[in-house]
Amino acid sequence: MENWTANLMTRTCVKIHVRPVRTADKPLLAEFFAHVTKEDLSFRYLAGLNEVGKERIAALTDVDHVRTENYLAFGESGDLLIATAMLACDPALERGEVAISIRSDYKNRGVGWELLGFLSKVAQAKGVKVLESIERRENRAAIEVEQQMGFTTVSDPDDPTVLLVRKELRKA
Repeated sequence: MENWTANLMTRTCVKIHVRPVRTADKPLLAEFFAHVTKEDLSFRYLAGLNEVGKERIAALTDVDHVRTENYLAFGESGDLLIATAMLACDPALERGEVAISIRSDYKNRGVGWELLGFLSKVAQAKGVKVLESIERRENRAAIEVEQQMGFTTVSDPDDPTVLLVRKELRKA
């Protein structure tokens, strides 16, 4: 798979540079998560967290860059990490799960929309047929963005507190 990078512009004119994560980005991610609200951490990890520890940071940086990729989104200055967007695929590369976290001071500025669109393009290029996300029902903002991008929602039969959000992808 090619080394995906992108320069994106949100609906509110926020310029974003996106690149794959590197192992050396661990301190950068630790600093980033200090600027993500506790509520957003619970939405991202489906659990009550006060901080993202070393093990979770390692899981975000020590990826295989084939089935799993974590993209970092930087603001216009190029040094401020404003979001992280992960795509994790099954071994056959047929299903991919997405998860996005955004710094609290960059929420509601179109960053999530642009990153979800970016992840969708990457997944399509890999041949992924279905893109999925697991969302807590209270995460209305994320669910709304996903629905606007053509995702459908279904209740999780095993957990009434979450929704399975899914989109069938066309071949690239």
